[in-house]
Amino acid sequence: MPKRILCLNGPNLNLLGARPSQHYGQLSLPELEQKLIQEACGLEIELICRQSNHEGQLLDWLHASMNDGTQGLMINAGAYTHTSLALGDALEVLTYPIIEVHLSNVYAREAIRHHSYVAPHSSGQITGLGPLGYQLALRALNQLLS
Repeated sequence: MPKRILCLNGPNLNLLGARPSQHYGQLSLPELEQKLIQEACGLEIELICRQSNHEGQLLDWLHASMNDGTQGLMINAGAYTHTSLALGDALEVLTYPIIEVHLSNVYAREAIRHHSYVAPHSSGQITGLGPLGYQLALRALNQLLS
């Protein structure tokens, strides 16, 4: 039976490919997700990819993941990473491994991006490696679940 991993992307990540490439690269979100799904298949992982610009929707997906067989989470919460207490509270109750991912190096950007409400609840954080960060998060979750 394949492992089930949820990949959540937050606000403005639907604009990948149109956002400044020096921070976010040139791939669109569907292109990035397709690459991840292909890799996940080779690892016998069922990868569920979702994106929303709405905080409440992200929270609803996290809540649902507690009862739908999800075994791991990779999350790029976008700006909510730095602002959402509610997101941190939702992550706090999850019992499976979480990897926080950011395309850009948030520590080389504005000071507000240096704090994460996701990090205290994560097994690890990958930042600044572009799309490779998602691939590494997928592999890390595969190892953590083995």
